[in-house]
Amino acid sequence: MNYRSPVSAASAIDVIQPGHKVFVHGASALPLPLMEAINADERLHDVKLYHLHINGTLPTANNPRLRSIALFVGENIRQAVAEGRAEAVPIFLSDIPWLFRSRKVDLDVAVLQLSPPDRHGWCSLGPSVDTARAAADNARVVIAEINRQMPRTHGDSFVHISRIDRFVETDRPLVESPPASSSEIETAIGRRVAEFVRDGDTLQLGIGQIANATARHLLTRSDLGIHTEMFSDPVVDLVEAGAVTNLRKEVHRGHVITSFVSGSRRLYDLIDDNPMIEFHPCDYTNDSALIRRHANMVAINSAIEVDLTGQVCADSLGPRIFSGIGGQMDFIRGAALAMNGRPIIALPSTARDGKVSRIVGTLRPGAGVVTTRGHVHWVVTEFGAVNLHGMSFAERAEALISIAHPDFRTTLRREAASHRMFALN
Repeated sequence: MNYRSPVSAASAIDVIQPGHKVFVHGASALPLPLMEAINADERLHDVKLYHLHINGTLPTANNPRLRSIALFVGENIRQAVAEGRAEAVPIFLSDIPWLFRSRKVDLDVAVLQLSPPDRHGWCSLGPSVDTARAAADNARVVIAEINRQMPRTHGDSFVHISRIDRFVETDRPLVESPPASSSEIETAIGRRVAEFVRDGDTLQLGIGQIANATARHLLTRSDLGIHTEMFSDPVVDLVEAGAVTNLRKEVHRGHVITSFVSGSRRLYDLIDDNPMIEFHPCDYTNDSALIRRHANMVAINSAIEVDLTGQVCADSLGPRIFSGIGGQMDFIRGAALAMNGRPIIALPSTARDGKVSRIVGTLRPGAGVVTTRGHVHWVVTEFGAVNLHGMSFAERAEALISIAHPDFRTTLRREAASHRMFALN
């Protein structure tokens, strides 16, 4: 099939059969017309849809004939996972491409959104290369939405038109997910985290408001570099302010390196045909051996709660899955091994309008540990920053209580004292 032979969405997806394993392009690259056709096709049942988080509406989220296998749980699939109508996979982001390449997950079909081909026949995966690169290379069949408004991104982002078995053509804007305004507490934490960042440092900015708030406090820095799994609109501000030049990076000097982006039209305009910004698969961006090659690597990630031993829960509320493992551990470990690296976990001291402490005696029953107490280094709240690395259990408890909200410190000390391992003074 050549480029001049588009088909309808219904015709494009009729190669999908009951029982197939199907990859769905995620984040802002959801191929919406194809997913709507899959959702409407009543002959399909027992189809497994593998995807990361997806911005906007996921048409198949509540279809009992189809089952999402979420490799990172987003808001629009969270309830289905909680009710057992969808499944979540606890896995490092860097490990997902191997699932497809090794055929541990043997993909029958990859459903992608791509840019139009250039004169050589190459389409781009746009703002989401992450796991889509491996899916495009290893699925038996590739179906695509070729969208005239899809940004054309540089790096390891290209899929040749000859690889595409069927496609539809569209001309529609990408779903936008501009970052919300940071709260007063998030702004305070961002200011505190920004104090760790010096001119010439290389940054990983995890997803969320604290990372975004931190970026907003870095506009006056110079020669910052970006090596991250993802970024959002605040990095546009850093680039436009001249704070990010990437000129002092040890690897990919002069280039922002990322796996995917999520944000507003302003962000999509920045990445469109911009050689400064390269997109690579997440097993490359999140390779701790590559991350550690960046001297002065600062990894900024968040958490749901941290216990007094330093265990970091970032993916669940007790047993209820909230997000996923993602790339936190990849970057925390990589930054820890880097020369002058600074691995940071930053979180508000409380949740639920101050009713619940996020520094806890023990994690809630069923909560998952994303960053282990052996890997954790800096923990930051609005009340301070402590480096737990090399500390005993008692020292960790004292340190973490010192940055907990004052309303909970007495209770935390009482909890710590009930455990002999802490032996507080």
